[in-house]
Amino acid sequence: MSLPPSEAPSLPRRFYKSATVVEQDGGFGIALDSRTLRTPGGAVFVGPTSALARLCADEWNAQGEHISPPTMPTSQMAFATIDWTAKSREKVCDYIVGFGETDLCCHRAATPEDLASRQAELWDPVVSWGARELGVALPVVSSVIAARVEAEKLDALRAHAEALDDFRLTALSQATGLAGSVLIGFAVMRRAWDAERAFEAAALDNLWSLEKWGEDEEARARLDRQRAEFKAIERYIEALQ
Repeated sequence: MSLPPSEAPSLPRRFYKSATVVEQDGGFGIALDSRTLRTPGGAVFVGPTSALARLCADEWNAQGEHISPPTMPTSQMAFATIDWTAKSREKVCDYIVGFGETDLCCHRAATPEDLASRQAELWDPVVSWGARELGVALPVVSSVIAARVEAEKLDALRAHAEALDDFRLTALSQATGLAGSVLIGFAVMRRAWDAERAFEAAALDNLWSLEKWGEDEEARARLDRQRAEFKAIERYIEALQ
């Protein structure tokens, strides 16, 4: 992978020939030649499945002359799990549950009619899924003001989040933040929705604007990055199975 001249000097040079999956402390680690891969926080990398470690190793093998973290989403999520989620589960759960009061799929436009109709078409299914599968029926409002959500519902969301292991909790956090919706986050984490469906729901308003007012290069680039991030989260989750 070649990098712009202005970017490459700020990135570390590749110092290894190959990355391989190895058994490590009851899980699966990665050897960079003879070196043990460590997280930015200094912990030895240990993944729970060989599939996850293989995805990470593939990212390290795909690096060019320089190591570019943004091109390594699986490794970055695994590192975040080890360095942050495992040590700060309560804060991660707080972050996830906070979206229960501002969930994208529950705050609808009253007008224009075609946008409101599109929102109902794409968002009603995940609201119903949350009520059925999570036991959490979040209120739907036509307002930018946060809906009043009963504490019991937020507690239920927290219980579902707390039941996850560290790696899956990271996936839920990433998907929820990317979507702006804890409902989409759980649907992705539980593999009820694939990455493309999650992207279309999360990006609905922006996609509608492009259809209505015409293409915008910067907006389209942001949407492409969002779609790619959902796909990276999906691969990460699949590798945990």
